Amino acid sequence: MPLKAAVIPVTPLQQNCTLMWCDETMKGVIIDPGNEVDTIIEAVGEVGIKVERILLTHGHFDHVGGAMDLSERLHAPIFGPHHDDEFITTAVVKAGTFYNLPGGRDVAGNTWLSDGDTVTFGNVTLDVIHTPGHTPGHVVYYSASAKLAQVGDVLFQGSIGRTDFPRGDLNTLIHSITAKLWPLGNDVTFIPGHGPNSTFGRERATNPYVGDAALA
Repeated sequence: MPLKAAVIPVTPLQQNCTLMWCDETMKGVIIDPGNEVDTIIEAVGEVGIKVERILLTHGHFDHVGGAMDLSERLHAPIFGPHHDDEFITTAVVKAGTFYNLPGGRDVAGNTWLSDGDTVTFGNVTLDVIHTPGHTPGHVVYYSASAKLAQVGDVLFQGSIGRTDFPRGDLNTLIHSITAKLWPLGNDVTFIPGHGPNSTFGRERATNPYVGDAALA
């Protein structure tokens, strides 16, 4: 498969900024650049890819704080998340200050994405899946050919995203996972917004919140 991926943990919250690229064309994207822009640019240079777009899964500051600086420095447009997260993407500075993690910028000029959209780079196509619950405008990026997904803060190894933030909803999140992610297949590997990778099959078998046994 031409799709390759690498994770760059950024911010004190160890958010999984993800590089994805087509190894046939060396064109790629950066998903969720929370901050530490110099570190991300250094990683891009080491891999040797041409960044065509910056993708956002949702609006929380630890996922989008570096997007504007990165967009300007790499001349790459910002895509995502879904429009329902605009109330968060435009309050990045306020949120960072609240959590004593300043340095991010509010996102402006981005292209909103909807369920069923696609994003292409090189010979790779990512499907956009709207997965509300953690935030109302959260999206997941999925490669059917590579069986790989970047799921942001929807799902983690052994856990799920928080729903106690503004406009979060537990039932909606569980529906997003079970109705939109599980049908993609047990053999799909996912990169979460924080922590180690896992597979949908492993989480269906063991996850105490959305595993098959937990929801039986």
